[in-house]
Parts: sequence; C-alpha cells; structure tokens
Amino acid sequence: MGILTDTIRLHQLHGQKLDLQFKIQQITMTKMGLTHSCNDLIKVGTDYDPESPVMKTLQQRQQKLKLLEEKLNHEMQEYQIQLEMVEAEYGACKQRLSQSIREEFSYSL
Repeated sequence: MGILTDTIRLHQLHGQKLDLQFKIQQITMTKMGLTHSCNDLIKVGTDYDPESPVMKTLQQRQQKLKLLEEKLNHEMQEYQIQLEMVEAEYGACKQRLSQSIREEFSYSL
C-alpha cells in the first residue's frame, strides 16, 4: 500500500512543482515588462522640466511601478520557498518509494 500512496503523492508533488515554476516564470516575465516600462518613462522624462506637472506625473507612475516590482519580488520569494519545500518533500517521497519497492520485491531465502 505504501508504494501506491507514494506514487500518487509523487504525481501530486510533481504537479505542484510545475505549477510553482510556471508562476515564477510569469512573475519574471511581468518584472521584465515593468523594467521596460520604467526605462521608457525615464527616457520620456528627460525632455521635461523637473518641476513640470507632466514630469511629476511620470515620477508618480515610476514610483507605482517600483512598488509593483517590489510586490512581485516578494511574491516570487514566497513561490521559491514553496518550491523548495515541494522539492524537499518530493525527494523524501521518492526515497521512501524506492525503499518500499526494494523491501517489497526483495527475495531473500
């Protein structure tokens, strides 16, 4: 029975691992887009007077983008921690499954 439950758990953990990796990849791509947007705002802002209302609006938008990037960094750290936990459990489950198979199918006389 241990072989069956460990096999099922391995499949569940593998699915969780793939899901977390996908979420991390999405956050990375979103961060790249934010960085590109921030760079565009910096380029546009060089043409304006630092005291102009347009420049102040650009600076506010740039601050919002930086806050969003920090939020994404925090979210990605959480996903990476979860991924490490899943990988650790996956390794333990795989080792337990291997041990169960060895015990179940050993033929000693």
